[in-house]
Amino acid sequence: MTRTIHLSLDINGRRHELDVEPRVTLLDALREHLALTGTKKGCDQGQCGACTCHVDGKRVLSCLTLAAQVEGREITTIEGITGENGDLHPVQAAFIEHDAFQCGYCTPGQIMSAVACIREGHAGSDEEIREYMSGNLCRCGAYNSIVAAVREAAQATVKEKMEVA
Repeated sequence: MTRTIHLSLDINGRRHELDVEPRVTLLDALREHLALTGTKKGCDQGQCGACTCHVDGKRVLSCLTLAAQVEGREITTIEGITGENGDLHPVQAAFIEHDAFQCGYCTPGQIMSAVACIREGHAGSDEEIREYMSGNLCRCGAYNSIVAAVREAAQATVKEKMEVA
């Protein structure tokens, strides 16, 4: 008999109740139990970044995070970063504008890392962006376009903050 635990996960502003084995990762809970398939399973070993999502605003590799570890914390996936009216997040719009994807498999993880990169103030230069984003691999080699998209989204964020102030 397989033992299960009951979890209440707060994902993208909604509470989800599920019963899972204690060793189920956040990635598998998202994809297999909640049908939130935007977060991708790449290497399943924490080396590619395709599974990046946010927990309490910080990026995490969901393939290395047990679902039980994040109960009671705020989880954001790629599905949860659009505006309330469905508008694209500025990073998503910049990725489209700069063709910062080819096959698109790594794109959700890249975008989630880029959002954190900007929020945490690591987008001051192309070199800083490359360093911060180095945990996200792109097998198609769209790195120059990814850096350009992050740079543009960071500049738009700074401009928006200045206009509000």
